[in-house]
Amino acid sequence: MSDQTRRSLLTTLVQEGPLRVTELAGRYDMSLNAVSKHIKVLEAAGLVTRKTLGRVHLIEANLDPVHAVDDWFGQLRSIWDLRLDRLGELFEEGTERDE
Repeated sequence: MSDQTRRSLLTTLVQEGPLRVTELAGRYDMSLNAVSKHIKVLEAAGLVTRKTLGRVHLIEANLDPVHAVDDWFGQLRSIWDLRLDRLGELFEEGTERDE
């Protein structure tokens, strides 16, 4: 996801739903082969899936890995919120003692 083109492809798929590879490639100033390589990287990461219907290849976003990361970050945020709340309490206790 560090590549801007891959982020853009994923965003387009989330916003518009499944699209043919050729439809996606037509939106970028690069070859069909180059866009296909980006799609393969997204597939390897589990962020998109490919459905083949005859000669048509539909690419669809798969946000399950993104949701898993978001859940993990949510857990980290809650841990830090608890720590910061406790730090605030300790600071207030120290301030009250100083007064």
